[in-house]
Amino acid sequence: MVRHLTTTADLTDGEIEAIFEEANGYLNGETNQKLRSRLVINIFFENSTRTRSSFEVASRRLGAEVVSLDVASSSESKGETMHDTAANLDAMGASAIVVRHKNAGAPKILSKYVKASVINGGDGAHAHPTQALLDLFTLRQALGDVRGKKIAIVGDIRNSRVANSNIKLLTRFGMEVILVAPPHFLPKRSNVRATWNIREVVDELSAIMSLRTQTERHERPIYASLSDYAVNFKITKELLGDRQIYVMHPGPVHRNIDLDDSVLSDPRSLVLRQVHNGVATRMAILSKFVLEY
Repeated sequence: MVRHLTTTADLTDGEIEAIFEEANGYLNGETNQKLRSRLVINIFFENSTRTRSSFEVASRRLGAEVVSLDVASSSESKGETMHDTAANLDAMGASAIVVRHKNAGAPKILSKYVKASVINGGDGAHAHPTQALLDLFTLRQALGDVRGKKIAIVGDIRNSRVANSNIKLLTRFGMEVILVAPPHFLPKRSNVRATWNIREVVDELSAIMSLRTQTERHERPIYASLSDYAVNFKITKELLGDRQIYVMHPGPVHRNIDLDDSVLSDPRSLVLRQVHNGVATRMAILSKFVLEY
């Protein structure tokens, strides 16, 4: 039976541990031919550099053929339905399809019409499961056992699929998540502790995950400028002080808005390690979903 990765809930704890174990073996840039003669199609209805290129590198390191379709100016914009798209992808003989879409639930819909495994590369503000998995993998590298540790997710949480997936996955593995944002950036309903002032909680933290302010998802301007937002929510070295707090960001980073330049170059920054780990984690994910199902 074909299985799909639309949210992290599609994986058991044991499957996640197995993915991490395999990913560990890929961290030195190892390549193999496990997916030789298999086709992986990346179909991104929204622009993406990091996620798409990460999947491309991961696929090629496993020996797969890779096709990345530019659909921003075709298919849907020409009236093609998701069912039509699925039929065309099936005709190409893909083993796995990585899809990003502006609408929540689009990968789930696509999965109903294709024979390949569908991997969600981000859908609306709903989910980004591979980002959450690589983030947990990275946190465990830095912190060891994450159970009982606290992480602040800072920024435009309501519009963030990264935040949504991380809240679910990190709490599932025993971390306490604290949301830090102005009220209009917080989810309407959440059982997660929240504050607008990160200085109230900074002494409790083992990690901070900063998010990009997604102005393209805002119905109307909220701040006169991003600099106004940064006054209270930019992560700086002054805020971190000498605390051993690791700093993360899914990218792209608004420099000196989300993170101060000096934080990006600080040894406590895990931002580039997230990128490095993303390839290894996605190699393990592709291997599982192409070869096991």
